[in-house]
Amino acid sequence: MAAKRTKRDRKAVPIVKWVGGKRQLLSALDPLLPKRIRTYCEPFVGGGAMLFHLQPDSAYVNDVNPELINLYEVIRDDVDSLLAELETFRNEPDFFYAVRDWDRDPQAYAALSRVKRAARVIYLNKTCYNGLFRVNSAGEFNTPFGRYKNPSIVNESALRAVHRYFTSADIRFSCTDYAEVLESLPPHSFVYLDPPYDPVSDTANFTGYAKAGFGREEQIRLRECCDALNRRKIRFMLSNSATPFILEQYRNYHVTLVSARRAVNSDPGKRGPVQEAVIRNYE
Repeated sequence: MAAKRTKRDRKAVPIVKWVGGKRQLLSALDPLLPKRIRTYCEPFVGGGAMLFHLQPDSAYVNDVNPELINLYEVIRDDVDSLLAELETFRNEPDFFYAVRDWDRDPQAYAALSRVKRAARVIYLNKTCYNGLFRVNSAGEFNTPFGRYKNPSIVNESALRAVHRYFTSADIRFSCTDYAEVLESLPPHSFVYLDPPYDPVSDTANFTGYAKAGFGREEQIRLRECCDALNRRKIRFMLSNSATPFILEQYRNYHVTLVSARRAVNSDPGKRGPVQEAVIRNYE
């Protein structure tokens, strides 16, 4: 039986800025979505722009970044404590670097409460340079202080709206390999895939949202997973760079090109429009 669509809460919006976030592209992606979605799945959820746009009643939500999934679970389970914790964070360089360095001591970091870890993600995201969540090969957050005058560290209305959505819907959060999530889906699901993109140039590669990278071999494995979804008659829509490599990988599917603006680049002059491919296995 199809899940009922609840009325969207417009205040339920992405809590964190994420590399490759789809908020700016929703108007282009929306007409390409299926008219009816029973069970939604997003295995690379990131900031969740599509999730919060659709607000499905039944969803599988996954990301390989454990801090991100912990944040979403804390918003669902204990938003009041999260809001209280966020009030203690200050937009000051010394405080920022002290908080950033919490993960340099793995044993001490593991002892932190889930709420404190969740608050750290929001705080660093709002106060670091360009809102860029980036970790090094050891999995340590390494983006510098952003020097913003008045960042919105505590967005109570958005956090409470997301909490209301998470507690009113049937959402299964996970932090595992995307292939495991795809294999577990029931029939008649719809999958939106927004993986780390195939780089458009040697200098454009960015896979620092988690300590494991996402190279060409992973892109091929993902396409094979999409082939498996297609054989199971599970509809999917995938976003990626419109590189020759990606277009060749998905040559057997429907491809729509859309224009997006690159928002994360150390050189502001290179944050211009780029072509993205939207790939579907349905009309």
